[in-house]
Amino acid sequence: MDSVTQLVLGATVASVCVPEAHRRKAVAMGAALGTLPDLDVFVDYGNAVANFTLHRGLTHSLFVLIPFAILLWFVLKRYFEPVKEAPKPWFWAIMLALVTHPLLDAHTAYGTQLFWPMDVTPTMWSTLFIIDPMYTLPLLIAVLIVLFMPTKPLARTALKIGLILSSVYLGWSWVAKLNVSTAIASTLDKPANEIKIFTTPTPFNTIMWRVVVMGEDSYKEGYYHFLRPGPIEFTDIARGQELFEQAGRIADVQQLEWFSNGFNRADIIDSQLVISDLRMGFEGNYVFQHPVAELDSGNWRAITSSRLPSELGGDDMSTFWSKFKGEE
Repeated sequence: MDSVTQLVLGATVASVCVPEAHRRKAVAMGAALGTLPDLDVFVDYGNAVANFTLHRGLTHSLFVLIPFAILLWFVLKRYFEPVKEAPKPWFWAIMLALVTHPLLDAHTAYGTQLFWPMDVTPTMWSTLFIIDPMYTLPLLIAVLIVLFMPTKPLARTALKIGLILSSVYLGWSWVAKLNVSTAIASTLDKPANEIKIFTTPTPFNTIMWRVVVMGEDSYKEGYYHFLRPGPIEFTDIARGQELFEQAGRIADVQQLEWFSNGFNRADIIDSQLVISDLRMGFEGNYVFQHPVAELDSGNWRAITSSRLPSELGGDDMSTFWSKFKGEE
């Protein structure tokens, strides 16, 4: 999720755990710990594919964060007065501020390596868009109330209500995702477990969802809207399967296929092999596109990967808004 959401989530879960006299300190501590795992964005792993696939790795692993939280608690219990006074509440404040970060990230489309260093496909439940005000606002309001009136009964009530509302919304996102999967199975007349699908909310909401259905050498893309339910209209698009077969030995191709669980397409752009991640963006403007190889005497030769400039802009938001309203 975005940095603001992770900051206020860490601040909220930390401050709800500690005594009222410690709430402001817990907000600061929770905000810092809730932001800490994302500092890996400043690490350069050597090329664009490595930076893309190793982000949300070591610093987001439960196998790393849980021992780190315990170690940090032991240190603070010796040197930080609030933790000395209330060690058990602060243990949970520190633990939850750290662990909720990767668990929330796993609800987005990007992919989070919760079990690093195990070689398993990153977790990508994709029930939330990376920025969703409906999830963030209850937590933000709670944190602001704590900052201005930390010892008032209203502060604890605000923290509880904020966490309840954001958790209920998160639960709704799971219900919505399951309903979208049912609609896909109904449209394609196949059981959901026989279809390789990726569903993700469109920007800033959980009402309209983007759907990708992978086939052997192509994929389908469509949208499902809860306010206008019905059969999904799909567009069939070539995946570039021959290019994957020709360049399958290239390490970056293998890494990208692993990272996205195969939700990629391959194109030749300016004589280079470009792999596009189908999970983020949409047809015509995928956010992550990586040139990974070029032709050399009829064969694909690996190159130092880069990332093509591609970001969602005003025109793209207008396109989504038009789709959301049901306009052609």
